Formats: sequence, structure tokens, C-alpha cells
Amino acid sequence: MSKRDYYEVLGISRQATDDELKKAYRRLAMKLHPDRNPGNAEAEEKFKECNEAYEVLIDPHKRAVYDEHGHEGLSRGGGGGFGDMGGGFSDIFGDVFSDIFGGGGGGRRSGPRRGADLRYMMDLTLEQAVFGSAETIRIPTLNDCETCHGHGTADGKAPPKCSTCGGAGQVRVQQGFFVLQQTCPHCRGRGTQVTDPCKSCRGAGKLRKEKTLEVKIPAGVDTGDRIRLTGEGEPGEKGAQPGDLYVQVNVKPHEFFERDGSDLYCTVPIDFVTAALGGELDVPTLAGRAQLKLPEETQTGKVFRLRGKGVKSVRGGPVGDLLCTVVVETPVKLTKRQRELLRELGQTLQGEDGAGHSPESASWLDRAKKFFGADAR
Repeated sequence: MSKRDYYEVLGISRQATDDELKKAYRRLAMKLHPDRNPGNAEAEEKFKECNEAYEVLIDPHKRAVYDEHGHEGLSRGGGGGFGDMGGGFSDIFGDVFSDIFGGGGGGRRSGPRRGADLRYMMDLTLEQAVFGSAETIRIPTLNDCETCHGHGTADGKAPPKCSTCGGAGQVRVQQGFFVLQQTCPHCRGRGTQVTDPCKSCRGAGKLRKEKTLEVKIPAGVDTGDRIRLTGEGEPGEKGAQPGDLYVQVNVKPHEFFERDGSDLYCTVPIDFVTAALGGELDVPTLAGRAQLKLPEETQTGKVFRLRGKGVKSVRGGPVGDLLCTVVVETPVKLTKRQRELLRELGQTLQGEDGAGHSPESASWLDRAKKFFGADAR
């Protein structure tokens, strides 16, 4: 099955900035998160697709490769998932240029290969993301086999040089007037050949294990942010530099709040008596309770701003605000007496000054009459 265009997946243009990319990703991640769609396989697949698209487009090198060569370019250069996150033009074209010109495509054969970068998806609560925390994670990694000391041989000693390439990892092949340099077919570019492999690692020299890491989450991170742990990726070949571990943050949906940048949003239901007469109401914030003063004649949809009750972004700047949207709740399960009282109230409100009590309703009715009158003509 062919993959969808990454820009289409995130609903952005190809000229989108990093900020626009992050905002689009946060919006989709909140909408498609498995916690909000339990048992919905389609939403889960779209969530994974969204993560994959973001991981490529947020990386300048991967985005350049994707813009130029699409999905095929990424597949040739090594892809995402929980494995290799390395990439760039040398990854895609290095082998081609090395085979034809003897290593002129970025020097990938000039020494031991750096370890692959790893990606770890970390789900955080809103509180963990806002205030910061220290989280323990377990990740798979490749370690040198203790039996053969990473050599892959049964006796634990360094393997002999490849008899075909003499340890160079490459062979020269003449075709007519041209002399081509290609990866050695026997040792696959390693320069050595294991004839008697280690039984523990079967000649690979490495074993997959798990390691435990403590990740310090800085206060103010948000969905789409990444934390880089230098040197915690897969180890490099023959002592080369290890890769890095990228912890990608995803903030889970919250019971009360939704976050947009440094601001928080919540919905506050109130009864119609409080809406009409005003009053005080305790509302939750991430730092505890706060008192919301409601004036008389408060209408549904009115937004009240509690300054400084939002989030301080990890990138700095002032603390955001908490914006509370009021929803007037219609009473239910009324008793006979309550119904009588409401009818009496309704009759008094529909008196001579009825329009003054419900100005929006009266204005709407006037516009509706004019509309139907014009339609009748």
C-alpha cells in the first residue's frame, strides 16, 4: 500500500514553517491519540502516520530528501521507526558514488560506521509536561557480545582479513575501458570474514539487550518537542561514535484542560440562576483552585481570562493564561413545583418589557420575521 504525502497527512503546505508544522502535529495528535479513541484501529493507524510524517518533516535533512525524492528517497537512505534516524544525501547516494568512483560519495567506507540514532515515543500527562519530571524508560540496544568480545568469532579473537578483498572491504571490477570499485560480495564491506562464528551472537558480534535510562523532562515541553540524549543510541562499529536517542514528547488528553502554546482552555458549566444573578465559582487550575467572579447576565459562550494561570513554555516567554468558556446548563428532572415556578417566571419575563430580558432572542425573532416576509414577497 502506497504511503500518503506527508504534507497531506499533517494538512500543511510544502512551505510551512517549523512552528506551523508543530502546531498542525499537536492538533492532530490530540485528536487521534489512542486515549481519546479507545478501540479505534483507524484512529490508531492515523496517529502512527501522523507521527511518522512529523518525524521526517521536522528534521531539515530528511525534509530536504523527501521534498526532492519523496518516500523512495527516504527508504533508500534508512528510515524512522525505533531504529535508524540518520540520513541525508550521503546516505542515499553514498553507495552509488562509492561503487562507481571508489568512495567519492561522502566517505562512508573510510572508517567504522557511526551508530544509528534511536527514537522513543514518550506519553506524558499535562502536569508532567508543564512542571517537568524525571521519567525512567527502557530501550532496546545492541551491545558487544561478552562471549566473543564483539569479534563474532568462537575463540574471541579478531577475525582474519577477507581473502577476497584483503581487508579493504571493496573489490575492483573491470568492465571494458572502465574499472569499477564495488563492495566486496563476501565480507559485505567489513574487510574481515568470520569462518567459525560465536555461538552466542552467531557471528554478529553484538546482542540485543535492554538498558534503563532516566530522562529529565524540562518544564514547559509540549507535543512534538524532542529531547536529545547524546550517545544513548546504538553503538558504532568497531568503537566508532554511538548514535543519539531522541525522546519525542506526546502530551495525553487532560480531563479539564486543552493546551494551545502557553495558554490553557477549559469549559465551565454554570446553572442559569448564577448566570442571571452572578456569583463566584471555584475553578481548577494546574496550580490549585482559583476563584472566578461571574457578573450578572452572563451568557453561554462568554470567555473569562485568568491571567498567569497557563503554562510557561520551555522556549521561554511569559506564563500563559487560563481561558474559561462558560456554558449555561438547562436544569433537568424538575419537580412539579419547580415547573410551576418556572412558568410563573416565564410569564413575568414575557410582559411588557419582554424584549429587554432577552435582547438576543428578540433581535433574532425580528430578523427572522423580516427574512420570511422578504421570502414571501
